[in-house]
Amino acid sequence: MTTTKLSSCFLTNGLVGISCKREHGGSPRFFYLPSRRLLPASCKIRQQRGFDSNKRQDIKKGSPEPILPISSSLQSNSDEEDSQPDNGSADTIHSTVETNHVDSSTEKRDEDVQKSEVTRLKSKLTKKKESDGQDLNVLTVPEVAKALSINKSGGEQFSDGQFGELMTMIRNAEQSDILRLDQARVSALAELSKILSEKEALQGEINVLEMKLAETDERIKTAAQEKVRVELLEEQLEKLRQEMVSPPPESDGYVLALSREIETLKIENLSLRNDIDTLKSKLESVENTDERVVVLEKECSGLESSVKDLESKLLVSQEDVSKLSSLKTECSDLWTKVESLQMLLDRATKQAEQAVLVLQQNQDLKSKVEKIEESLKEANVYKESSEKIQQYNELMQHKVELLEERLEKSDAEIFSYVQLYQESIKEFQETLMRLKEESNRKEPRDEPVDDMPWDYWSRLLLTVDGWLLEKKIANDDADSLREMVWKKDRRIHDTYIDVKDKSEREAISAFLKLVSSPTSQGLYVVHIAAEMAPVAKVGGLGDVVAGLGKALQRRGHLVEIILPKYDCMQYVRVRDLRLYKNKIWIGTVEGLPVHFIEPQHPSKFFWRGQFYGEKDDFKRFSYFSRAALELLLQSGKKPDIIHCHDWQTAFVAPLYWDLYAPKGLDSARICFTCHNFEYQGTSSASDLGSCGLDVNQLNRPDRMQDHSSGDRVNPVKGAIIFSNIVTTVSPTYAQEVRTSEGGKGLHSTLNSNSKKFIGILNGIDTDSWNPATDPFLKAQFNAKDLQGKEENKYALRKQLGLSSAEPRRPLVGCITRLVPQKGVHLIRHAIYRTLELGGQFVLLGSSPVPHIQREFEGIEQQFKSHDHVRLLLKYDEALSHSIYAASDMFIIPSIFEPCGLTQMIAMRYGSIPIARKTGGLNDSVFDIDDDTIPTQFQNGFTFQTADEQGLNYALERAFNHYKKDEEKWMRLMEKVMSIDFSWASSATQYEELYTRSVARARASPNRT
Repeated sequence: MTTTKLSSCFLTNGLVGISCKREHGGSPRFFYLPSRRLLPASCKIRQQRGFDSNKRQDIKKGSPEPILPISSSLQSNSDEEDSQPDNGSADTIHSTVETNHVDSSTEKRDEDVQKSEVTRLKSKLTKKKESDGQDLNVLTVPEVAKALSINKSGGEQFSDGQFGELMTMIRNAEQSDILRLDQARVSALAELSKILSEKEALQGEINVLEMKLAETDERIKTAAQEKVRVELLEEQLEKLRQEMVSPPPESDGYVLALSREIETLKIENLSLRNDIDTLKSKLESVENTDERVVVLEKECSGLESSVKDLESKLLVSQEDVSKLSSLKTECSDLWTKVESLQMLLDRATKQAEQAVLVLQQNQDLKSKVEKIEESLKEANVYKESSEKIQQYNELMQHKVELLEERLEKSDAEIFSYVQLYQESIKEFQETLMRLKEESNRKEPRDEPVDDMPWDYWSRLLLTVDGWLLEKKIANDDADSLREMVWKKDRRIHDTYIDVKDKSEREAISAFLKLVSSPTSQGLYVVHIAAEMAPVAKVGGLGDVVAGLGKALQRRGHLVEIILPKYDCMQYVRVRDLRLYKNKIWIGTVEGLPVHFIEPQHPSKFFWRGQFYGEKDDFKRFSYFSRAALELLLQSGKKPDIIHCHDWQTAFVAPLYWDLYAPKGLDSARICFTCHNFEYQGTSSASDLGSCGLDVNQLNRPDRMQDHSSGDRVNPVKGAIIFSNIVTTVSPTYAQEVRTSEGGKGLHSTLNSNSKKFIGILNGIDTDSWNPATDPFLKAQFNAKDLQGKEENKYALRKQLGLSSAEPRRPLVGCITRLVPQKGVHLIRHAIYRTLELGGQFVLLGSSPVPHIQREFEGIEQQFKSHDHVRLLLKYDEALSHSIYAASDMFIIPSIFEPCGLTQMIAMRYGSIPIARKTGGLNDSVFDIDDDTIPTQFQNGFTFQTADEQGLNYALERAFNHYKKDEEKWMRLMEKVMSIDFSWASSATQYEELYTRSVARARASPNRT
């Protein structure tokens, strides 16, 4: 079939390719070709961009108002015709279009006809939609063309102008939508590009500013550190000059030799001083650099070691002058006898207690028998009424017989216990009488009794306090009796022995006859603390209170302790615990008299199942501090020194001067010791009123106001300001806390009170930590016999499953809490580095920080079956003793350490410390390879920087020394085991501080 004449009509209006020919039954097809004059610019743009017809159809489908789409074939033909404008068909089309154009007047005349035809077409299409189920909005151009062809063939007239106008409207609508979409897309891309470029520019500026800010902060921090270090160097140089001017007094030949060495050191120090002056001049002319500071620190450490050398030699000379008297050897036999008698008495007391328990059980049995007999009587009344009752009675009778037999046996046991107890008491009394006669023959009546243990005197002192609290004796009489106990007066000892078996009234009467003794020369010291080893111990505070108290007691001072009565305390470690009025409990702990205060507060302050960690700790311990002072006031005690510890009892200082000195408790001087400035107990200022202190008067910058906020108070700051003596636990730590970094906000307060602030190195309990008598060890040993140390090393390896194939393989030990302060990253590094150097590593300790605990649990699993590493993430007292005894080296890489006891205990057991130079570690561990330190003081390996390089340097040197010269290592072990780390030296320093403060107070009318 050929095309009809209608094609020429369509051709003149821009339509070509109309054909009525059907292909495979398809619909008639036509193609629309816009003329060159009518082709919109957007179509050309789309052709240049390679616009895809499929994408165009997608855009039209997504438009809010659907229009009649144009088929892909139509668009492709249009593109072909437009891309070939010079061929003949195109010219023909142009000529045809030009000849068939109508002028504007003709189009206007046909406008009404066109509108009516469009309306008629839409109505016919709507009818077709209803019949065929199609939507007018989805009709395609071929379908419109088909409809037009049908209309044409059906004889309905449709002018060329109307059809062209219709197609132009459709095309214009399509081109308009596409143009708007292209314009929106181009605009959006331009805006996005602009925003991204602006964002990149701003980010670059921010990065540059952050880098400049970080560099500025680092420079400021470095400058501040350099300034502080230079000031410390100048102070130490000034002290050294003063010490060089006045040489120490000569006491004997040893001191003369020491003075000659001092003169030699003076010459060396003069040269060092010249070098330091040169370095200072260079430092002023050169910018702050780390290398210059390192050189100055090395020179300063040399000067410090020289000064420490002089001080230690003077101490040795003083100790040589003050030796113990020969009376100790004469009293040793009596001491042994008393101890054996005490053991007999304890054994007899335990047997008596068992007898009392059995007696109580028998009494219970008797009461049960009586109840059974009553039941039997009631059963006899109804005996004839029932056979069942009779059987029950027989059963009960049998039980009674069994109980009677059991009672007879118990009576026999009680009788034997009582006999044994009476015999023990008789033997004890006979021995005491014999000792008394021997004592009367050997010693005059006016000399003190030195052969009785401190437990005996503490019990006697608590007896006097009990009588006073019960108002059975007067305050003056109690003071006089305390003084007699204090000086170990023989008269009160003999009186106590005489009235031991008499009534309390007779005993009081006998004691009151002794109240005319002279005044004692010792000091009366009361410690108020939150901890005391071993009954209430969390950390080092408990060890200090117990160790210092016993050392002062041995030096002839009267020492008492006041503690809270915790529900979680180890009551088994308290002897003679008993209750007096007002919930005041008294007892002895390792020979020290202790008062336990049980506060009557509705919040049950000390019945929480733990010592610390409660939300109201501030109120708990401020309440306890006031209760302790109230006890001293009500009991009429007149202590010379009240020594409070850490923030928990820091409230004692302001309470004493503001509330209790005006009430008459004004005999004492206040000493405050801060064991760690990391913990200051700050709280809201309003909480201070709970213990009776005036918030308005104390919440001031010059008193208790914390530096961080104007509405918070700091107990430690208040104690520093209100105390007469302020101490911390090592000399180096005392210097560190006077800096902004170490003082945790209190450096200004400490510097302004520096005249009363001093650092005293703690000691250790050499009785508990003694390898020669330690019951936890496989084999005991001492500095003269080190064979037991090898046996303990072998036993620990076997216990932990470590390899024993190489006995000389060095064993490195570490016992610590795994917290950031202790340098956990260095401990972790030390494990792997020890393996690389061919050693073994044992760690004992746990962490309260969850992520640190998990990290070390992972390491523990990694080395679970390893031959040379074992991690034990817990604390075990017995195992700690074994690790100290077995280790060849001990690592203490603390970031900061106020004092530290680990290094002292390790050396006590012959383990060489590897420690970082900070705090108390710097005052107790001196490097073997440091030539500026005298040989007699070199006892370990140290490093300065808290990083892996510093630790590696110290650890590698320790391994080299251990492997290179076994004999030299043995001599080093003997030397460190012979160092005296007991409380004797520290107690002497505290005694001097107490004495000076009390003397100043007595000489001055103003006691504040």
